[in-house]
Amino acid sequence: MVETQRLTRRAMAFVLAGGRGRRLKELTDRRVKPAVYFGGKTRIIDFALSNAMNSGIRKIAIATQYKAHSLIRHCQRGWNFFRAERNEFLDILPASQRTSEDHWYRGTADAVTQNIDIVDDYDVDYIVILAGDHIYKMDYEIMLREHVESGADVTVGCLTVPRMEATAFGVMDVDATGRIVSFLEKPADPPAMPGEPDKALASMGIYVFNWAFLRDLLLRDAQDPNSSHDFGTDLIPDIVKNGKAMAHRFDTSCVREAHAPAYWKDVGTVDAFWQANIALTDFTPDLNLWDRDWPIWTYSESVPPAKFIHDETDRRGLAVSSMVSGGCIISGTEVRNSLLFTEVHTNSYAVLDHAVVLPYVTVNRHARLRNVVIDSRVVIPEGLIVGEDPEADARWFRVSEGGVTLITQDMLDRRAASL
Repeated sequence: MVETQRLTRRAMAFVLAGGRGRRLKELTDRRVKPAVYFGGKTRIIDFALSNAMNSGIRKIAIATQYKAHSLIRHCQRGWNFFRAERNEFLDILPASQRTSEDHWYRGTADAVTQNIDIVDDYDVDYIVILAGDHIYKMDYEIMLREHVESGADVTVGCLTVPRMEATAFGVMDVDATGRIVSFLEKPADPPAMPGEPDKALASMGIYVFNWAFLRDLLLRDAQDPNSSHDFGTDLIPDIVKNGKAMAHRFDTSCVREAHAPAYWKDVGTVDAFWQANIALTDFTPDLNLWDRDWPIWTYSESVPPAKFIHDETDRRGLAVSSMVSGGCIISGTEVRNSLLFTEVHTNSYAVLDHAVVLPYVTVNRHARLRNVVIDSRVVIPEGLIVGEDPEADARWFRVSEGGVTLITQDMLDRRAASL
């Protein structure tokens, strides 16, 4: 493809990153869901931003609202390489009552409406609306080109999922050309894809619009007192009914190895978050973080390499089938099937088994932790045992439906105060 023909040069990405993510429980008490750590080094939002960057989009805006400090600081430190003189930028747009003193961002569409004048200044032809809280690798250029060639008013990114699993999604009913004929929110009996009776198309929360079309639509929606000002609830169903909405199949734009599955995860629960991180320790994980052609950009701290010390029979620093990030010190600890983020320090005779340990955690001696997620900056006390007695764990910690235990410092402080 000739570089001057790339549609991403005439497009911007608008990333919606204001949602708390309540199903992640205490993991989002101090940070918005897109700022939650993932994969040993990155944050969740890095995947949407890296996809935009790797696709050729150099104009990016991020709308923030709930507890945004961690997210803003991460973007300032890790995404500060855009240069205005090259006509590229990453702007952070906090909710700031720009249209009314009574209104913060009232919905996903309203987050764009309140920044119409800013988007106008970007002077783009197309806008790609992205959710900032999913894990996937995708070339937005392919979706953009489909949008332009079809002449659609909106193109909706869609996952191909088993039909009865689609009951948890917004589902697209499409005709043989890919045109969306109806949009159903979490239907009990999802419509099948043409020619594939066991599959359905579920919305990814990714939309491509011509900016001029979306601008007019947003202004009309803002005047509608009955609207919730949300893309999935209001704008997309309206276009399906009165305009031309096309479905884009993620299978065709997913960046992956040959014969690998199309990887997309909503790590929106503690169980899903733990499972997706632990899956990275598999021999050949479905998500390839080692792909030099499609790197996941992030803020990378300057820390020393991981260090493993002690080699005695019952006191050996080792890690098996695990990922251990820079700055970690594994001192006489047995680590198995676990993922350790930056500067995790563990001490002698401890055991970590199927543990997801966020940055700057200290694990003291004789602790045994299985099937856990440990929040950042937690200090695990000496001798703490978690993952062997769910009833005892639930007294102090958050035990998920799938049996994963979430540990935060506040939980440990309450436990210590009662002892």
